[in-house]
Amino acid sequence: MKLDLVNSFLSWRMKKRYHQLELFMKYPHEVQAEVLQNLLGTAAQTEWGKRYDFKSIGSNEEFRDRIPLHRYEDIEPEVQRIREGANNVMWPGDIRWFAKSSGTTNAKSKFLPVSNEHIEDCHFKGGKDLLSIYCNLYPETTIFSGMNLRLGGSTFVDNEEINSYYGDVSAIIIENLPFWVEMRSTPSNKISLMQEWEAKIEAMSTTSMREDVTSLAGVPSWMMVLLERVLDISGKKHIIDVWPNLELYMHGGVSFAPYRSQFKELIGKDINYLETYNASEGFFGIQDQKESEDMLLMLDYGIYYEFIPMDQFDGTNSKTIGLEEVKLNTNYAVVISTNAGLWRYLIGDTIRFSSISPYRFRISGRTKHFINVFGEELIIENAESALTATCNELGARIHEYTAAPIFMQRKESGAHQWLIEFDQEPKSLEEFAKLLDQKLCALNSDYEAKRHKGMALKPLEVISARKGLFYDWLKQKGKLGGQNKVPRLSNSREHIEELLALQT
Repeated sequence: MKLDLVNSFLSWRMKKRYHQLELFMKYPHEVQAEVLQNLLGTAAQTEWGKRYDFKSIGSNEEFRDRIPLHRYEDIEPEVQRIREGANNVMWPGDIRWFAKSSGTTNAKSKFLPVSNEHIEDCHFKGGKDLLSIYCNLYPETTIFSGMNLRLGGSTFVDNEEINSYYGDVSAIIIENLPFWVEMRSTPSNKISLMQEWEAKIEAMSTTSMREDVTSLAGVPSWMMVLLERVLDISGKKHIIDVWPNLELYMHGGVSFAPYRSQFKELIGKDINYLETYNASEGFFGIQDQKESEDMLLMLDYGIYYEFIPMDQFDGTNSKTIGLEEVKLNTNYAVVISTNAGLWRYLIGDTIRFSSISPYRFRISGRTKHFINVFGEELIIENAESALTATCNELGARIHEYTAAPIFMQRKESGAHQWLIEFDQEPKSLEEFAKLLDQKLCALNSDYEAKRHKGMALKPLEVISARKGLFYDWLKQKGKLGGQNKVPRLSNSREHIEELLALQT
């Protein structure tokens, strides 16, 4: 009875917020204009505010004209100063949290500032809105009568002198959750934030099995590892036999398409799924419809959006447009200014709008080639650097290559498969694959994490392509010459399967 009352009260509270969501759906441009002016006003006395004279910026157009576009490489020196204790640089006050992420060309990891306002008004608000949307979609939910099993990363001391920390954004959120959320979550913070993943999965599995879990939250690749371990320990055939009241999985970080059927098989019945777009740079979108996987662009989280049509993309020299100018089914690079002090920042993702009233979208890819099926965020710069170093050490030369994921299959981890046409083959393909794997781990912390003890990613596989394979493939597709290129990294197996079919 007590749990029924808790569920009813929390469901009612969450549904109330939905009216505010409807407000920004109805007045999106006005809300975004207000967000920008609030950001500029709040940061006016910071170093950046004075440098660009935020106080005198009176329009969206003036904002775009005065402040250049930035990538992480451009702001890294400023971020490093903040990590060393400088304050009022890009955002007022002290920054004591940094979201660690891969994807930069000149360092193994990015460290993105996370202000208190960003935690509270962006990430926490996103979590509450996710539940609000769910309660609106499923009014009879009993999700709050049980526990939420959250699977996140870990946090680490960044600078002991100033008491600052870094970690996955999921871990930063867990570390700062209010007590009433912590009461409905499993496992405890101590277990959730463990740094050794194998021990963490073991502790999470044994602890959560004793709870009445009604919802799951986490990246699909790691969640599969956790659920498989729960089944191993419990001896049950399906997750629904362990948690009979499970009704929702909240996921994000990588495409869910390759995992959907496997989750259905693991769980043992149909449950509800909601996708989120919660990145290191901010909480951007939530799936808000039963019948569609499109996500609603969240416009009142202290994030101001700009967009670059990808057919006009020229890095930091690109011209941006505002939300009011976007069109349907066009590929856009996303630019953000945030309440964590990122100003006109290129996040590297691309989206396509499927609706403009309200603004709904799907993630369409990256501004660069990448593989991010397991949360590894492997970008082309990582691949090229690792291949170059491996070839130099082993005396090999590469003519063409492509790489794609091998998707997880129940208890079998995923992997990356590389199809390489060599001009000069290494003496040992096995040695080449092993060294390439090591180089990628050294260059990319997210890839390294997923490779840890082979829990999410097995060692990569290298296949030696016959001479002329890539030429024949391009010729077959009528793409010889001009700007046609072999796709280096892909989230799907379409290209590599076509090439393998031509291998013999």
